[in-house]
Amino acid sequence: MKKGLTITILILIVFVFSGALYYLYAKNQESPVVYVLDKAEIKTIVKNTIATGHIVPNEEVLIKPNISGIIETVYIKAGETIKAGDLIAKIRVVANVSNLSSSQNQVQTSKIALDNQEKLFKRQKTLYDKGVISANDFDAAQLGYNQAKQNYSAAQQGFEIVKTGTTSGLGNYANTLIRSTVNGMVLDVPVKVGNQVIESNNFNEGTTIASVADVGRMIFVGKIDESEVGKIKEKLAIEITVGAIENKKFDAILQYIAPKGIAENGAIQFEIKASLTNKDDTFIRAGLSANASIILEKADKVLAIKEALIQFDSKTQKPFVEVEKTNQKFERRDLVLGVSDGIYVEIKSGITPKDKIKVWNQGLKTDEPKR
Repeated sequence: MKKGLTITILILIVFVFSGALYYLYAKNQESPVVYVLDKAEIKTIVKNTIATGHIVPNEEVLIKPNISGIIETVYIKAGETIKAGDLIAKIRVVANVSNLSSSQNQVQTSKIALDNQEKLFKRQKTLYDKGVISANDFDAAQLGYNQAKQNYSAAQQGFEIVKTGTTSGLGNYANTLIRSTVNGMVLDVPVKVGNQVIESNNFNEGTTIASVADVGRMIFVGKIDESEVGKIKEKLAIEITVGAIENKKFDAILQYIAPKGIAENGAIQFEIKASLTNKDDTFIRAGLSANASIILEKADKVLAIKEALIQFDSKTQKPFVEVEKTNQKFERRDLVLGVSDGIYVEIKSGITPKDKIKVWNQGLKTDEPKR
């Protein structure tokens, strides 16, 4: 019994020993790992953040009437280029019954006062001609008569304005003919013939008859998240991409960052504005959606490598790469990094353009090995 157990154990030991020898033999037959190599490149690296928004005119002027009434004629349409003073629309005044009655009563009152002053003046003139009264008394009577005539004339003009919206003393274009106050393109004409309009005054903004703007001076208006607003500042360079204009970018300068954010969809958004500097001859329609790439940092034509090539020391967390010294033999090189765009990173020191860098992550997609 003991002899059989001993034989079994010996056989088992032989099998284990043989398996170990076979494993070591098979392992020695495996091909050694050959690391792919890569090199640094000369690149321009741009670190940026994106803001969404739209293109609007720098100054948009709303043309409003200075008298209420009904649009009788519209002389322009959207898209036309006009100059300051060009006719936009004509308004037909609809008289207010209360104001009309009040003005008519003023005319009658002024006429009564004028008739009374005229009688007094004629009486005083007769007495003056006879030498009964002094020149001062006569002058006072004449002054009162002249003032009464002026009041009557003013009352008649006021009645005429209430009734028709204009008067011969102020010119036919004073109220009923609406003219442009600026040069530019007509962006919108929100009224039509027959629409009623309200005058612009201290208590009412008035009805907009047309909006006019200089489309040669366009700006980008957008919003940026609170997580990014601390990274930007005024006068930063911006690249504007307009969705409706393919394969074209416009340079701009950041001019304004809102001091106060607005909550939208659970996040705080800050408004920004940027003026376009290279609009050239491209016609950009007001209101087009656009994206602004705000350049935070830029490094022109610097030595750079893919970020995936960089390793970090487990203790110091300092970046380094492994550079080939001889065939598949590597040494560590500590790096000083610069600007990164998330794919490539600037190398300030540590390697040269001729160094062959180990692709330690074999899953990294690279071009053909660079040797």
